[in-house]
Amino acid sequence: MGRTRTSPQLLRRTNMTVVLEVMRSAGVVTVSDLIEATGLVRTTVIAVCDDLVRAGWIQEVEAVSGAHAGRPARRFRFDDRAGCVVGVDVGEAKTTAVVADLRGRVLGQVTREFADPSPAPRLTTVDDVVDQVLAHARVAPSAVLAAAVGVAAPVDRRGRVRRGRPSWEALDIGLGSRIGERHGWPVALANDANLAAMAERWCGAATGVDDLVVMLAGERIGAGVIESGRLLHGRSGGAGELGSMALVEGVGTQDGVAALCRSWAADAVRPGAPATMLRDLADPSGVVASESVFRAAAAGDDVARRILDRLADRLARITGLVGTMFDPELVVIAGAVAEPAAVLLDRIAGLLPRYTVTPPRVAVSTLGEGVVSVGAVRLALDHVERHALDLELGDTARSSRTTPSAATDQGPASPVAGDVVSRRADGADSTAWPASP
Repeated sequence: MGRTRTSPQLLRRTNMTVVLEVMRSAGVVTVSDLIEATGLVRTTVIAVCDDLVRAGWIQEVEAVSGAHAGRPARRFRFDDRAGCVVGVDVGEAKTTAVVADLRGRVLGQVTREFADPSPAPRLTTVDDVVDQVLAHARVAPSAVLAAAVGVAAPVDRRGRVRRGRPSWEALDIGLGSRIGERHGWPVALANDANLAAMAERWCGAATGVDDLVVMLAGERIGAGVIESGRLLHGRSGGAGELGSMALVEGVGTQDGVAALCRSWAADAVRPGAPATMLRDLADPSGVVASESVFRAAAAGDDVARRILDRLADRLARITGLVGTMFDPELVVIAGAVAEPAAVLLDRIAGLLPRYTVTPPRVAVSTLGEGVVSVGAVRLALDHVERHALDLELGDTARSSRTTPSAATDQGPASPVAGDVVSRRADGADSTAWPASP
């Protein structure tokens, strides 16, 4: 039987990866700190740190002078501005682009509505938003190491949008390849609910939870599922799609909270219906927004309260279904409707035992409308972290960095929209990434 020989180059690369992983989640560290964390010998740690400094991934920090005699300990830190990533959320009505540093800290965000939903104007709008967010953050395109784009459609492992529904096909317009070819970045396309699940586990309501379902519940309900810390993808990207809601008693459609509020409020303000303050909250065209329904219910309007009761029952039935199918520890209601939906949590929890023998905990997202773009940032960071030693850092990123002194260093930055650095959902290995140009 032949033996595989470990080359010095491979061993050095492995050691660099180990040290970089430690430093990515730490603040300023000494050589002794790295020896303790990695088990490597001092000469190896020093050589690896010198290599990483030359490559641009870490910085040597000014030594602290103290009372101890002798040479001060060398100190290093991960350079979170060695490059940047871009996350884009492309919905049916609007798009959001975020640029973040290598710890996930947001440097800029731009949102714009689509004036024309046809493919060419939609692509132009996405191009403009990406350009604007880079300009706003003063980040050159050469400093971006990877980007990810979320769409409201299933996406298979090869980055192809699944066909079968007009709303899905409307987003099958080559978004990933357009951004990648225009800027020269590796770009991944992913389902929006899957990205929301990655975001929640990284720095949202599901931090540290290995088994969870995240439901984007605005206009239409879709779910991202994480089991044992890994994102479920499915053969064609359809894991978590809830298109079978028409078969569920008491549900009937895939409509989300915002859509149901508008529909049920429209029925409530029709001529001859009982008196309700919802009539006064309708816009000039007679549409009552979901926010107005929650506001009226909080003010004591009986009609609005009954609408929220119906919503709670609908969400409990859907949660019961995913609870039975996937047995998650936690279900998170996410998207723009998450914050107002917090008032439904007690009612949902009380109804769940009727619909499943394995009721999960239910929470609302703390990431708001930005949950998909946060997940896109996480997916792009996953790519950078897995392939760091294969990536070439841009000259702009290098020239804009300054070496911090020990007096100004404050440790690792918080991730996007959160104060606790938390674990990621392992989804990058099921996502198609093109080779870096």
